[in-house]
Amino acid sequence: MNIFEYYLSEINKLVVNHKNDLQLKNTDNLKNVNLEVPPVQFDFDLSCNIALVLAKSNKLNPKNLAISFKKLFESKIKNFVKIEIAGPGFLNIKLSNLALIKIINLILNNNQKYGSINSNETYNIEFVSANPTGPMHVGHCRGAVYGDVLANLLKFNGNKVTKEYYINDYGNQIKHFVESVFLRIREIKFNEKFPLKENLYPAIYIKEIAQEILDKNKDKDFDNFNKNYNFLKEKSLNESMSLIKKDLSQLGISHDNFFSETELVNRNLVNQAVKHLDRKKLVEEGFLEKPKGEVIENWKKIKRLIFKSTLFGDDTDRALQKNDGSWTYFANDVAYHMDKVNRNYNNLVNVLGADHTGYIKRITAAVSALSDNKVKLNCKVCQLVKLYKNGKPFKMSKRAGDFISAQDLLNEVDKDSLRFMMLNRSNDVELDFDFDKVKEKTKDNPVFYVQYAYARINSLLRTLNIDLDNKILLNEENFELNKNEEKIIRKIFEWPKTIESASKNFELHKIPFYLYELSTLFHSYWSKGNIDKKYKFIENNEIKRIEILAIINLVVVVIQNGMRILGVSLPKKM
Repeated sequence: MNIFEYYLSEINKLVVNHKNDLQLKNTDNLKNVNLEVPPVQFDFDLSCNIALVLAKSNKLNPKNLAISFKKLFESKIKNFVKIEIAGPGFLNIKLSNLALIKIINLILNNNQKYGSINSNETYNIEFVSANPTGPMHVGHCRGAVYGDVLANLLKFNGNKVTKEYYINDYGNQIKHFVESVFLRIREIKFNEKFPLKENLYPAIYIKEIAQEILDKNKDKDFDNFNKNYNFLKEKSLNESMSLIKKDLSQLGISHDNFFSETELVNRNLVNQAVKHLDRKKLVEEGFLEKPKGEVIENWKKIKRLIFKSTLFGDDTDRALQKNDGSWTYFANDVAYHMDKVNRNYNNLVNVLGADHTGYIKRITAAVSALSDNKVKLNCKVCQLVKLYKNGKPFKMSKRAGDFISAQDLLNEVDKDSLRFMMLNRSNDVELDFDFDKVKEKTKDNPVFYVQYAYARINSLLRTLNIDLDNKILLNEENFELNKNEEKIIRKIFEWPKTIESASKNFELHKIPFYLYELSTLFHSYWSKGNIDKKYKFIENNEIKRIEILAIINLVVVVIQNGMRILGVSLPKKM
């Protein structure tokens, strides 16, 4: 239950029905009215800005209007037992015990869906899509975790989600990769020196891929590159994708669909996409000016097919053909997104690396053109990750070559820590990942602190032999909360707003932030019992008050839901 939505709806209805009594001529901007949790210094459950919003549009004094609202709400909403006016006209509201008990019971009865938004849309989330030329690196890890958790969040809200990986297995980069594998095979089999040649992949993992291919194809003749190219391409890509899938599996990630760029070309989808745009009169033959600020060797002003992407918000029209008349990478991408549009998704999401920011406008324009503005594409860029160990930048591995691999990370920290910490800052800012902090068993390690809250609760339940599945019967007459319990309950009530906010703009970092804040409140309450006996949870080997059991249960519900979205485990013992 989202108590903010529930009571905001009740307030708005009441105001509309009594607008003449309140001397309100205009209630059109009720959509700007909010219900929030008031600042911690105020001992109230809700805070409303309605007097400020409507006073401005009706040219009234906000404090005088707040007084009128206070009288109306106290007389008409029975669950509002105390209302105070704060600041320029905010209304701080305290709920009745009956209301609190009702909300607690609703949360506990709907525990696994508490906080979810009722939605039923279809999403295709394309993420990772690392070039299949070797194992994943640390930058891929951040995007991989982000995409997977976004899928979990959307599923939690009731949506249907397809997690997709686009395999860039076409073009010159793949040719260089396959040639590198071939030369490593020659090195292993015939003791030929691997050449220092531009565009080749010299890293040790290429030698490992070559060895795997040799071990599985002992009788194969590798005397000629061109003759063996198709065979080697297939085998090399299989081995490389196996490395990537292994890395993803260790991160707790699996994709529903793998889409091959080579298959896209073989199915003639690029021609189909260009013809589709041409029928809409969105393609023309013309000339493009040389890109400003870029140094491009052998650039020539050549007539080519151009997509009119400026009609859909792009900064410039985009070439669909290279100088030699072959399709650009962008043309292939247009075809891929046409295929996704044709698969009838309501929403497309691309999770991109830090170097793809400049690509967003053109591909967003393409999706708008292909779908007649019916399909929404949302591109989220995950910025760089900086690794630190012992206070110093973490050095790259020799096996990977010139990057830090996902395996390097997983050798240092467990999957749970990696997933939680990769989301601990907004995706659009750089992330400092400190191995030492992640291994600490202190408040400074957020993932430990959340897991420890859950483990502490389970330790308490084992001591008392209590099963939280049993119904908790709260009594209105004897219901009483201390200040610590009020803080925790108010934080619990915020959970649906956190999910709503995280879902609206895909701001996933808000979920680990919230879980850490909730866990901090719980640990603080627990620790007070070590200082003052009146705050202890247990007395004479029994739970002291039924309210404590309700609080514990609420914390468990939210931590379980939150960590399930994050894909992070919850050990019962630590």
